[in-house]
Amino acid sequence: MANLKEIRNRISSVSSTMQITSAMKMVSAAKLKKAQDAITAMRPYSNKLTELLQSLSATLDSDSGSKYADQREVKNVLIVAITSNRGLCGAFNSNIIKQVNALKDDTYANNNVSVLAIGKKANDAFSKSGVVLANKSEVFDDLTFENVASIAQLIMDNFIQGEFDKVELVYNSFKNAATQIVLTEQFLPIVPVESDAIANLDYIFEPSKQEIVETLIPKSLKTQLFKAIRDSFASEHGARMTAMHKATDNATELRDQLKLTYNKARQAAITNEILEIVGGAEALNN
Repeated sequence: MANLKEIRNRISSVSSTMQITSAMKMVSAAKLKKAQDAITAMRPYSNKLTELLQSLSATLDSDSGSKYADQREVKNVLIVAITSNRGLCGAFNSNIIKQVNALKDDTYANNNVSVLAIGKKANDAFSKSGVVLANKSEVFDDLTFENVASIAQLIMDNFIQGEFDKVELVYNSFKNAATQIVLTEQFLPIVPVESDAIANLDYIFEPSKQEIVETLIPKSLKTQLFKAIRDSFASEHGARMTAMHKATDNATELRDQLKLTYNKARQAAITNEILEIVGGAEALNN
């Protein structure tokens, strides 16, 4: 009977776990819908604004070019690692950490690399190595454009002051609930476009082109970072929903197997008791 008790306890434990994973799946599914709508609506605006300003900045004279497009010899690199504050979302965070380590140890092995952590998981992963410039995990507590803009302004100020020669964003891009794509995106300096792509552009500028570009580029960079964080936020809920769905399925399968094992063990115990009773009765008759 001790064996049956152990199996009953395991069934109870697995059932409790299944209830938790199922509830987390439903919570993530509800949050995913809102986050998905937000990033889907924002992408066209952000992509077009970035494309437009890259084209405009490329047409400026070298003497009057944007300070955010200053191409310098790369010595100091800042990697903005965007993860989540919580786990239980499959390989969502580990994929970002692996990509940042690959950039740090391979691509920029000969450079001084710092990490700006957006998400507690990134801060936990890199704080021990002493490369974390700042931890901005609190932005997920109130994810607004104003809060993200302050982070983008910090990055832009450091770039202008020459603290960093290149800034890379590493984040999960949302494709669907089951698929997230790890992207490495150059944030600063602004990526120049091919001359052929801007040859046919014909804009009328009011006021001057220089003034327009200098005003809009900071806004474009803030929007680019906000889009990346929004992308990561939607990807997090998609990854957690998928992970909890698989965990629930696995718990259901394990519970069914335990119930089958329990029923077999109980039936064996009942059969043994019947055999003992029959054997005892035959012994008395003899």
